[in-house]
Amino acid sequence: MRQKAQPPRQPKAVAKGQLHPRNRHQGRYDFPKLIAASPELGRFVILNPYGKQSIDFADPEAVRVFNRALLRQLYGIAHWDIPAGYLCPPIPGRADYLHGLADLLSETAGGEIPRGEQVRVLDVGTGANCIYPLLGHVDYGWRFLGSDIDPQALASAQSIIQANGLGAAIELRQQSEPKHIFLGLLAADERFTLTLCNPPFHASAAEAASGSTRKWKNLGKLDPKRKLPKLNFGGQSNELWCDGGEAAFLQRMARESAAVASQVLWFSSLVSKASNLPILHKALQQAGAVEVRQVDMAQGNKQSRFLAWTFHDVNARRAWLQVG
Repeated sequence: MRQKAQPPRQPKAVAKGQLHPRNRHQGRYDFPKLIAASPELGRFVILNPYGKQSIDFADPEAVRVFNRALLRQLYGIAHWDIPAGYLCPPIPGRADYLHGLADLLSETAGGEIPRGEQVRVLDVGTGANCIYPLLGHVDYGWRFLGSDIDPQALASAQSIIQANGLGAAIELRQQSEPKHIFLGLLAADERFTLTLCNPPFHASAAEAASGSTRKWKNLGKLDPKRKLPKLNFGGQSNELWCDGGEAAFLQRMARESAAVASQVLWFSSLVSKASNLPILHKALQQAGAVEVRQVDMAQGNKQSRFLAWTFHDVNARRAWLQVG
């Protein structure tokens, strides 16, 4: 008999700009240490209007090199690069998502965060950057499967994995059917403690470009004399937009999660647009989710959140984590 879904818990208020306490990106960046780890970063360092060292976040190459320096200095990832035009992720926010998921697991694990390879995580749309598996393995020792529909993205991610000797911790797999997320990807006997996803936010290339323009205007950087890149963090079509945008993608994810409910403890995804939350809550209720959680996050002036849902009750969740 299907259990009645519990109403979603009210998210806790997040202080403006406050990162998770375990996030390695607290406070201002130590540029001398970053440059020591990655000397190439030195040519991109500028002084911001407050006289503090920073980089020009309107420059895609600067962002890419900055990310490489962060991964080396803070996470010990010696080798990281992505092909031109692919999504270059903001690492602090990606780390917050992982820490929030770790907290979620701890609730039914005696208050302790489950660590080690017994925690297997599926990263839906791992991309060329492979960022979630890298951070999740370094911080918690979790084992990852990264999926993507783009073979070039997977080739880039595989190069990063091999260069850092992480083949035993991170596996990659192509989703051969672009219209599916979980279906056709998972073997019948596979089990995952978590899934996570950074979904395509937009419904079209034009919408993605418009969103980038608004962002620069809000930041006061829309200088008509300066030719700014369309997307300073890059991104291929499947990384940024899909038919129906974020809402359609997440509704499909909710439907497909019900089909593999016995194989996953907690499903999750970032939700960029707060206006999509009611749509997703309804889809999860229709799918039969037992519990839905909304976790709010904040990085600087940006507010974000992820939703996590499960088809297992509390006792089943405890048993799952005890078994590993």
